[in-house]
Amino acid sequence: MDVIEAIESRRSIRAFLDTPVPKDTITKILTIAQRAPSGTNTQPWHVYICSGQTRDNIVNDVQKMFDLGKFTDYDKYDYYPSEWKEVHRNRRRGIGWDLYGLLGIKKGDREKSHKQHRRNFCFFDAPVGLFFTTDSYLGKGSWSDVGLFMQTVMLAARKYNLHTCPQAAWINYQQPIFKHLNIPSDQVLVSGMAMGYENLDAIENTLKTKREKLLDMAHFYGF
Repeated sequence: MDVIEAIESRRSIRAFLDTPVPKDTITKILTIAQRAPSGTNTQPWHVYICSGQTRDNIVNDVQKMFDLGKFTDYDKYDYYPSEWKEVHRNRRRGIGWDLYGLLGIKKGDREKSHKQHRRNFCFFDAPVGLFFTTDSYLGKGSWSDVGLFMQTVMLAARKYNLHTCPQAAWINYQQPIFKHLNIPSDQVLVSGMAMGYENLDAIENTLKTKREKLLDMAHFYGF
């Protein structure tokens, strides 16, 4: 698979098979991803990989917190703004209703919405979970570098027929994650990620997200 095929085939998968992913394969993916760029080669990322009982312990603890409405706001990570501009709000709502439409979840159905949101916290059944952190004293540029590393992980995974789903949903549940993975207190969670083999029978995996026209995003001068 070449790089273009990897980019075009990468999707956020929301239903995985429970087929185990060999540690050796994950190691190869992360070794490739280590070539991701970073400002002045600081490589400001850490990644914690969980499977088996450790994964299950995190899932159990976080799902309990989610069901009880317990979460913590982290001032260092305002992933979403307090107020949205219409253009971004419309894109956000669009993907949400496209997904819920496939799943038969109607507007206002809180029970089914809660159940679907809860699936974030079992990695959408993927057998492998990854958590990406950075040192808490670092600035926004380093967080951007972590994103470059994550993107490289997702693309490298395609070489091995694996799919992924980056998940900021874990951000408000750092305490049990840090506990089970022995993450030092001077690090901060940037994102989680599910990794595994796609469940081809799951209707949610037929979702194809829309992209804006190139000329709405790209601004050329001097050509």
